[in-house]
Amino acid sequence: MMRLQKFLALSGVASRRNSEKLIADGHVAVNGKVITEMGVQVDESADVVTVDGKVCKIQEEKHYLAYNKPMGEVTTVADPEGRPTVMDKFRDYPVRLYPVGRLDYDSEGLLLLTNDGDLMNNLLHPSREVSKEYLVKVSNRVTDEEIRRLRAGVRLDDDRMTSPADVHLVRYETFASVLLVTIHEGRNRQVRRMFDSVGHKVLLLRRVRFGPLELGDLRRGEWRELSAEEIARLKAL
Repeated sequence: MMRLQKFLALSGVASRRNSEKLIADGHVAVNGKVITEMGVQVDESADVVTVDGKVCKIQEEKHYLAYNKPMGEVTTVADPEGRPTVMDKFRDYPVRLYPVGRLDYDSEGLLLLTNDGDLMNNLLHPSREVSKEYLVKVSNRVTDEEIRRLRAGVRLDDDRMTSPADVHLVRYETFASVLLVTIHEGRNRQVRRMFDSVGHKVLLLRRVRFGPLELGDLRRGEWRELSAEEIARLKAL
């Protein structure tokens, strides 16, 4: 026996936290009965669990992929506006995958996909403080003082301060600056809002590292399976 949200996570449906939301919102049924409260125990060998009518089963084999998301895709399983999603390239993959975290529609770079709900939950939990590194091109010349402010933490439009960040200038271009930015938070469109707060518009945002994983030479729109060493390093987080 195990808790329903753990069963959903092991089935690759979502992280435990997102599984709890699916339950609370009435998407999950056990033996035909919709469950909306937490703490329900299920027998994985006897009970039939469905999410929106689709039967879920624990997937023994776990898969871990690195994907170089191009701009113009949303990081969701489905989009109500009909825009392309990162999952469109994985419709025929042997197991159902889920993106770990998000990249904006107009951002690109490294995205992890997996059916390991427990790992997904661990990587996204705020207490883990998994670092994310971005190559950022912004308008105009970023000054040393603005970099100092970004490193120390800036106040965003919701009146909340960001945590300290690693910010390093890579080069100046004509009417633009290129920087490497590493953050440990996962607030909505955070890097863009950070530069907005110091008066610069983000022209390009590419995630080049997620925790111990690096984008490397993976081409835009392509994916690869993680090595055993990379998986072990993720789990060690």
